Amino acid sequence: MVIIMKKLNLISLAVVVALAGCSDNDKNTPEPAVPVIDPVPVPIESLTVKNTLAVGSEQCINGGIETLTGDDSNQNGELDADEVTTTTVVCNDAETSLNPQQLAPLTTNTWYKEAHTKLASSQDNIANIVKESGKAKNVILFVGDGMGISTVTAARILAGQLQGKMGEEHQLSFETLPFSGFAKTYNVDAQTPDSAGTMTAMASGVKTDVGVIGIDEAVVNGNCLSGKGHELVTSLELAEIAGKSTGLISTARITHATPAATYAKAANRNWEDISDMPESEAANCEDIASQLVNFEKNLEARFAGIDVDGLEVVMGGGRRHFLPKDAAYNSADAVSSVEGDRTDGRDLTAEWQAQYPNGQYVMDQAGFNAIDVTNTKHIFGLFNESHMQYEADRGNDIAGEPSLSEMTAKALDVLDNNEKGFFLTVEAGRIDHAHHAGNAYNALSDTIELSKAVQVALDKTSIEDTLIIVTADHSHVFTIAGYPKRGNPILGKVVAVGETEPTLAADNMPYTTVGYANGGGFRDLGEETDAEVGYDFAPVTGRVDLTDVDTQSPGFHQEALVPLSSETHAGEDVGVYAIGPGAHLVTGTNEQSFIFHVMDYAADLVKQADAKVTK
Repeated sequence: MVIIMKKLNLISLAVVVALAGCSDNDKNTPEPAVPVIDPVPVPIESLTVKNTLAVGSEQCINGGIETLTGDDSNQNGELDADEVTTTTVVCNDAETSLNPQQLAPLTTNTWYKEAHTKLASSQDNIANIVKESGKAKNVILFVGDGMGISTVTAARILAGQLQGKMGEEHQLSFETLPFSGFAKTYNVDAQTPDSAGTMTAMASGVKTDVGVIGIDEAVVNGNCLSGKGHELVTSLELAEIAGKSTGLISTARITHATPAATYAKAANRNWEDISDMPESEAANCEDIASQLVNFEKNLEARFAGIDVDGLEVVMGGGRRHFLPKDAAYNSADAVSSVEGDRTDGRDLTAEWQAQYPNGQYVMDQAGFNAIDVTNTKHIFGLFNESHMQYEADRGNDIAGEPSLSEMTAKALDVLDNNEKGFFLTVEAGRIDHAHHAGNAYNALSDTIELSKAVQVALDKTSIEDTLIIVTADHSHVFTIAGYPKRGNPILGKVVAVGETEPTLAADNMPYTTVGYANGGGFRDLGEETDAEVGYDFAPVTGRVDLTDVDTQSPGFHQEALVPLSSETHAGEDVGVYAIGPGAHLVTGTNEQSFIFHVMDYAADLVKQADAKVTK
């Protein structure tokens, strides 16, 4: 505040006294009396006070000067509030730029600096992205089965906390990809989808019904003949016809809905082997496992004039669907007394090896490690009787099995031997299964492993000629709730900002940050790393006192609002992340089938395949 006083110069009045002249001769003459003069009143000063108004003030948004004037009636030399008679305000003109001092609170802030750096890199990404069609020599599609937005967020936090960070600021590998958007996951006949319909949309560019694989919505679920003439062509099949190397990896059974949608046509997703099919349907349609082994033959029979060499890499679980129902065919790590399910007596693993005598069939970690990636043309890996292990449970596998990131690395080393490029689909299938079991620990651990697999792909390929897309087929009813403080363990109980003890709900019991809207609910299985064990117990209804429960242990299953035998999918959109030629098309909210068209644009799959088919 600047105070300016207007001071008056007071002139003291002199009293002029007229003296009568005196003479020596008149000494007795009395002197005249001095006149009495009344005191002169002291004038009242007029004061002016000027106040500087700060930027953002109510009177002047850009700052200014407030001038107060009035009389100092109490003569204390200050302009009191009750003495102000006039107030004037002069506002500054709007700033056209901020000076360094004004910007300092922003430019020195870490959040500001990080965002500024990100802005610059985003501009570079947009400027440098290959926008022309057909420039992607290679395409890799990663699918986190059941990996909704809340799963990505929670996995990000957990991954960061496992590295000693607070967690929220961390990023999974695919979250760093420069282009992203959302996919609408509904099926033609369902608001909340299943994996068969969603993966068919991504693989073929056409949405279809729940439970249907590789056939459009004209099919009647479970009716084989109704699908004839409505079979779709997949991106993997187009790449195969175009002469590219092709690969498929999943931690689920390789005949399960998501991986199957890349190569099979089935009116019912459950027809994984012939024993799963009614006799009437088996007489007219081929089971999914058989379609995988006969992929090359079937494709050549369907399209005239083509000559393909089959899938170069297939790795996943589901060995039981490829073996006869005969204990003599059991593998070394069989968990069932009779491992195989097939009732037609066929050993599809032997049939595959007969087709590809120079290929390698492997079923354990040792066989996987021994693969010669330079000279091996075809790999068929079936590492488990059913699904592969959860990443956290992988060490308990009887014969040992590779991780998703290890399989991705091996596949890329084999596929990149083709100068025409490759097409690879990689599914983290067990994210979905852990969520169904209500076990966030395994769902998030497998999401983190997917992130590692994506990083492997980023390290082994070039963004100049490889399009990488990471997405999910659908989400789950998995939530992040409460008001936990920053850095609170994501698998822990809610502890509010400024507190050290868990927050209590209205029932005076603590609750966890993550949970499920439905499912089996609470399980306290300690260090158990196999989420499937949770199915050994009946669904829990009502709340449970978690005061003395370690909710961060692998075997803890979160509480669920609605008790069900198994947790369900959710219907919200899922994220899509991309890098490489054509990645700029991944933006906004689109139908899930749009993903196929992005891949086709980037690699000219339809155009290249069409050129190989005899007209």
